[in-house]
Amino acid sequence: MARLNVNPTRMVLTGLKKRLKTARRGHKLLKDKRDELMKKFLDIVRENKRLREEVERKVSIVHSRFVMARALMNAEVLEEALMSPKVEVNLKASTKNIMSVDVPVLEYTTEGGGEGDIYPYGFANTTGELDEAIATLSELVPELLKLAEMEKSAQLLADEIEKTRRRVNALEYVLIPNLEETIKYIVMKLDENERSNLTRLMKVKDMVLKETHEFHY
Repeated sequence: MARLNVNPTRMVLTGLKKRLKTARRGHKLLKDKRDELMKKFLDIVRENKRLREEVERKVSIVHSRFVMARALMNAEVLEEALMSPKVEVNLKASTKNIMSVDVPVLEYTTEGGGEGDIYPYGFANTTGELDEAIATLSELVPELLKLAEMEKSAQLLADEIEKTRRRVNALEYVLIPNLEETIKYIVMKLDENERSNLTRLMKVKDMVLKETHEFHY
């Protein structure tokens, strides 16, 4: 603990007591915020883990089906089949607020293709494995966007938790103890000054009484 470099006066003491009260209130609010941020963060991390495992499973399926399609199809035919996508995906990014942290919200719309018509090729020269790969990949789009949302949200919340933790520690281990130590010092100095003044007054009183006594005699 380090005492603040201030003059030990009653005015300064009053100001420091107000600062201490504000610091304690801020400390409580920041601790509450940190705890709530941790709760939100853990909820997101758990859901993120579940979603990531599901996405990785489906990506593995897509990859294996593309590999199979490439093995069964001529490379040029495969490339030509995938050259001109039928469906266009438009992405809109916005934010929402979680405990004063702006986290991303990703929304998408599609253009082109009819109901279930996502295949940019005819079926004469392609294989069922390619169809299944395209279908699974199409299903993955919303999950991939959700996963991106959650991973960025977790990162932003983790950064905010760390900032809040540092502020809580600064208040708890530095500012509040320093204010308490300074207030204690000022109170001690004021009491000491008061005792000194009282002692001086008593001496003056004794001197006055002595002089009065000598004057009468």
